Amino acid sequence: MAVTLYLDSTGAGSIAVQQSPLAELCACLHALDEPGHHPASAGWVARAHRDVDGDLLDTAAAWAPLWGGFRARYLLPLSASPRRTLSAELQEVAELPIGDFVAMTVQALIGKNETEPAPVLGDDLLQRLRLISTSRMEIGARLGADPEAFRAALLGFLAAFAAAAFDAEWRVLRPALDRDGALRERDLRNKGALVLADYPTALATSVTGPSSGPLRIVFDKLYNATARVHAGRPCLLVPTVHGRPHFVIKHFPGYPVIIQYSPDVADTLTLETARRRLAALQDPTRLRLCYAIVRTPVATAELATQLGMSAPQVSRHLRRLREAGLVHTHRRGSVVYYQLDTAAVERLGPDLLSVLYR
Repeated sequence: MAVTLYLDSTGAGSIAVQQSPLAELCACLHALDEPGHHPASAGWVARAHRDVDGDLLDTAAAWAPLWGGFRARYLLPLSASPRRTLSAELQEVAELPIGDFVAMTVQALIGKNETEPAPVLGDDLLQRLRLISTSRMEIGARLGADPEAFRAALLGFLAAFAAAAFDAEWRVLRPALDRDGALRERDLRNKGALVLADYPTALATSVTGPSSGPLRIVFDKLYNATARVHAGRPCLLVPTVHGRPHFVIKHFPGYPVIIQYSPDVADTLTLETARRRLAALQDPTRLRLCYAIVRTPVATAELATQLGMSAPQVSRHLRRLREAGLVHTHRRGSVVYYQLDTAAVERLGPDLLSVLYR
């Protein structure tokens, strides 16, 4: 499954780097709701629990589905405008057409990044939400009763929570995000739209035909979708600190395509790499090989002797482990020694979880 972006130009004109205090605030709120999956945010989460009023924390938990895995689109930049303040971003949400606001909220509640219109907010949808969770049904009912009041309450909460626990954190994070933004802008100048292919989950291919444009970027995701990027609908690259390990792509008709990434995104495991590693370790013989090379480097001939196999058989299994990135190799003269990459194996569980969350 994949998200495919069609770009009308290979230049950088339709792509921009944009920092977003609102997006980072909601990344913090997501870490607050799911701290176990965001260990790097543990310090901020602890400070929030220490400093924020209990009623405000309870309200954060009640609104949490809006900044979960399928974050509401309006919680990321709605237009291309660098150096926006949080109050300016909240005002833009306040001015969003109410129909779009409702549709974006419904998408977040049902957990879909769909390109077609969101389902109508009625009894059938509320029943669907109830089957997902009671909290989502309650949010849906509140939205349906009075969308404008719902929006006002949400924006009021975001402003209050930011004052209590985020404004100081944003001042700390901003310099690091500025530095990453400068690097991305340099890459845009040098590579144009191909900078999108630098993300570890992306593949760039040229496209022929009058309806597709000259460039296609395919992102390895856990759902299928397509979106077109052009001068009137740019792609905004939004760096995040507290959003790690998520790699977010959001697209809603009529609004910019958003890619939210962490500055250390190059370390992100792809779904295909996770599949390859799991498949490599599924074979009993390769597990025996891992046991033999976990403590010390061992040559192929010695491994063949230990396992009672021929050297070519051992080499084939070692090649699978090497292709999966699970072994280190070094050469002494004409002999190649293999040792298990214990860090890669140790990270496989968390890495796989990160891929699934992404």
